[in-house]
Amino acid sequence: MSFGKLKSARKGKEIHSFVKPESVSGFSDTMKADTSPGPLPSQSPMQINAAAPKNSHDTMVTDEQAVVQHSPLSQASEEQAPPRTQEHQSPTNPTPVKTRESTNSVNLHGCHTDLPSFLEIRESSRHGRGLYAKTALSAGEIILSIIPHVFVLSTPNLEYYCSACAAPAATAGLKRCPKCKTVRYCNSDCQNRDWAWHRRECNALQKWAASAPSSDVAIPGEPVRCLGRIMWGSQKEGLDSVWAQEIRMMHSNRNSLQPSAFGSHTHLAHSVVRYLGVSSPQELEPYGLKSAGDLVDLISRFTTNTFTLTTPALTPIGICVSPTVALANHSCDPNAALVFPRADGGSRVKEPLLSLVALRNVAPGKEIRISYVDTTLPNRLRQNELKEVYSFSCQCKLCCRTTAADPREALWCPKSCGGICPYPTEESGDRATHCVKCNAQVGDVGAVLDALRVGQEALDKASSLQSKDRVKARQLTTNITPILTSAGVTPSSHPLLALTRLHKELLIDSLSSSSPTQETLDEAVRTAARYTAGLQALLPKGHPVRAVALGELGKLLAVDEPAPTSASDYAGAEKFPPSGPPRLKLAYESFVKAHEELLIGFGKKSGGGLLGAEIREAIMRLEKELGIWTTGIRNVLEDTLVSAQRVGPPSQ
Repeated sequence: MSFGKLKSARKGKEIHSFVKPESVSGFSDTMKADTSPGPLPSQSPMQINAAAPKNSHDTMVTDEQAVVQHSPLSQASEEQAPPRTQEHQSPTNPTPVKTRESTNSVNLHGCHTDLPSFLEIRESSRHGRGLYAKTALSAGEIILSIIPHVFVLSTPNLEYYCSACAAPAATAGLKRCPKCKTVRYCNSDCQNRDWAWHRRECNALQKWAASAPSSDVAIPGEPVRCLGRIMWGSQKEGLDSVWAQEIRMMHSNRNSLQPSAFGSHTHLAHSVVRYLGVSSPQELEPYGLKSAGDLVDLISRFTTNTFTLTTPALTPIGICVSPTVALANHSCDPNAALVFPRADGGSRVKEPLLSLVALRNVAPGKEIRISYVDTTLPNRLRQNELKEVYSFSCQCKLCCRTTAADPREALWCPKSCGGICPYPTEESGDRATHCVKCNAQVGDVGAVLDALRVGQEALDKASSLQSKDRVKARQLTTNITPILTSAGVTPSSHPLLALTRLHKELLIDSLSSSSPTQETLDEAVRTAARYTAGLQALLPKGHPVRAVALGELGKLLAVDEPAPTSASDYAGAEKFPPSGPPRLKLAYESFVKAHEELLIGFGKKSGGGLLGAEIREAIMRLEKELGIWTTGIRNVLEDTLVSAQRVGPPSQ
């Protein structure tokens, strides 16, 4: 995520808003002028001292670990969603020049007090502010746990999760706010705790719904609701409070905004104005904004510092803003990840808790880096998203690596030697591509390019249909996947890996919505196995996405078979997935591996979070089941032996 990204939420798509710029009087001309790149609004001494520092030069340099470039926020993946941040490289000077990096401590002016003593914020001469380890950190160590300043649920999830703690609905369901009829809560405790935030939001939601032309836009999108909470929060906490200062300290890329973002930023600004009930720039002053330009700057901070809110299984359910975590810079080869473990039996008051977890050992003095994008994507797609959303290009080790073939864009060797071949490109025309191991030549380059083009189109179409028409989406993934595999595309390559993930999700959905057939269940297991294999070729051991995938594979293997194979066929080792006890043994092995990796990706101290607790229970359950089966077989063998001894040797 990105570990589960909500790109549509970050961009503020018009589907959740009926507001037209010309409909908001007093703002149209000002917004047009203030959305354009240019100098940022004047800042207070506090803002000037703590704001993202300007680089002393316009080039980025790769360091021994991985070079990043901005300090804002994000997460990853579909990797979730990701999280987003920055302290960046100049877009006008893309060629990295090696210079010696220097770092200096940053005066926090009393802010970011949640930062543990073994972390510090330093300013680098290459890429601005960042989080640095003062002591050695080990893989699986929870570096930082913090409740976001603000979070909101995505519109489809308002019905299924608590708006105060982000917990899923219990069996008894959630209690709906009787006034706005939009947000829901676990109980009265959650409702009362959230009222300080929801009080003004409730009125705004009612007015928005009353003026909406249709039910499709009766609820504003996540960006509008989140910005509303940020602005009301600044009032509630006080404009000079640490809370408000930390929001203002977040990095803004307004002066390097991509042209493609002008429209979405302008539309979001008008939607926020409508949502707040503001009719003139002067009415923004109570929120600490002295002009429409200040609002545009706030929106820029928001869009580059918004993380994806996920479940413990990395399913995206909303967005959140955490200024402290937003200080972490980006790398496509990160040494840390952001997750919401949700400890088993934990207090709802302390949720949702955002955790920054070390994915590998980090030496003292090293920078903590996360990924703002899905690192299973090829370099060109990662760079496109980083440039579009965060206005910088990455120069990390992964991005600068010169390998013969990237497993994200690779074909199997046509001679089946075990090697891989790099993707052909449109620019290379009919020039052949060769195996990096045996130099065998790929035959029909044109057919491969056609398959890749069709695969990308199918992925885009199926993704758009996933929430609207799952049957058609599944037909697409079912029909196109064989075309890519026939072309020799490896399981870890794009777009096959993404199609496999989507196909798995659609199959799991069909299993839960109807009585599953053995064929559908087996197909789901095979798809999950292919997806897991693809991830293992790309992501390091302990990566949250990889750990969750192993857990899902184990769960599918552990599902009771609708029509299990007869006992006489258990020995059929070539069949996958197997049936009966061999299948349960595979499930057990997947769970054990998943638990081991969950302890890294979600933190050893949290026991791998709520998902880790579920996997532990599954392991113990299968141990008993397999133990009973093994004992039963042993008893049968012993009884047979005893019976044979009683009968004695056959007569001659």
